[in-house]
Amino acid sequence: MTDLPRRHQRARGPEGVRHGRLPRRRAGIAVLKILAGALVVAVVSIGSVAAYAVWDVTRSIKTGVHLQALPGQTPIPQDIPNVGALPGGVNLLLAGTDSRSDLGGIYNSADEQDASSGAGNNDVTMLLHIAQDHKSMMVVSFPRDLMVRIPDCPGPNGGTIDGSSYAQFNTALSRGGLNCVVATVSKMTGLSIPFAAVINFNGVSAMSDAVGGVTVCLASPVTDKYTNPPLDLPAGQNTIVGDVALSFLRSRHGVGDGSDLGRISNQQVFLSALARKVVDGGVLSNPVQLYALAKAAVSNITPSDTLTNPTTLVQIALALKDTGLQNMVFVQYPAVTDPDNPNRVVPQVSAANALNQALVNDQPVKLTGSTGRAAEDPTATASPPPTTGGQPSPATPGTPAAPATPGATDPAAGAAVELPSTITGQTAAQQTCTKGND
Repeated sequence: MTDLPRRHQRARGPEGVRHGRLPRRRAGIAVLKILAGALVVAVVSIGSVAAYAVWDVTRSIKTGVHLQALPGQTPIPQDIPNVGALPGGVNLLLAGTDSRSDLGGIYNSADEQDASSGAGNNDVTMLLHIAQDHKSMMVVSFPRDLMVRIPDCPGPNGGTIDGSSYAQFNTALSRGGLNCVVATVSKMTGLSIPFAAVINFNGVSAMSDAVGGVTVCLASPVTDKYTNPPLDLPAGQNTIVGDVALSFLRSRHGVGDGSDLGRISNQQVFLSALARKVVDGGVLSNPVQLYALAKAAVSNITPSDTLTNPTTLVQIALALKDTGLQNMVFVQYPAVTDPDNPNRVVPQVSAANALNQALVNDQPVKLTGSTGRAAEDPTATASPPPTTGGQPSPATPGTPAAPATPGATDPAAGAAVELPSTITGQTAAQQTCTKGND
């Protein structure tokens, strides 16, 4: 800050300033001027940093993928308004590709390059739904081994990619790109999805770096020699960052029962811990850190063309500023073992219909089931087993649960829907712990 005007320095004595001799009114004016000057410097500084951050994020964005509406759906708008003005809130799909192409670093080895190249498969697929009033949020994770009907998809270079009546869900990305993943989830849920992105392995590492690491609770040690780098985490609180965070999210053999469904609940432990850090750590009120997180995202994603404006990402994040951790719900799309293939799963019809209905009707939800195969809530009390007995009826192989019909019910405004106990998940407020695969 520059020196004060000379008239404010006319004071006798060795200290040069005798505050006790200043008239109260003049002292008050001097203080106000100092505060005003400091405020101007702060505003200009923050504005400059934010302006650089916006430019820095913008230059990192890749060319967007144009999302095409399915027949009978409302065309997806290309000029997206402010997030708060979006009717029905926000629907954003994130597809995590297992492709190692052009990632460099630890993914340059021959084994990693042989594992997957090109577009890859959507081995992690999550749908973010933010309610229109921004008072609730749901993240739905879709099992990679889910057998569903994949519809005809718009081709990346024009034309149509033929669908399939019975296919593994995680092949949608390699079949027809991001549009095909969006079309498949849209058909399953009944939702129109205007925002989507493909994120690679480096993106997960960069985002964990951007928030300074994520602290997760482990109920027992987690070891997995199949991840890169291999995992060897002790029980207790572990702050994980970078490639270790990615290995934790990728781990299948090291958590729960070693299944993909176990991996989903382990990812929810991480995501809820990340949400708590972002909310309680003040990230949503810190423009510099928020744009750093946006930069970490856009540097490693291929977005839909509706997400190529970095401010849109920030606006989506800000839509959650006042949601509250207890209203942020992470669920697994309900699935049971495929009767034709014990290594695959199919949608569980009644539970999937209940979930779809809540999504389409923009209703908050309340969980009644467990936290999943690889997660436990140390504060929870045991619930009595369901009285219906037996395993819920699966869908006919290859036939996803029927999507909800908008307006089919007229629920009370703001009333939370109790999801069936067969739907697993947790809220961001629940501090759950990962169970290692002993």
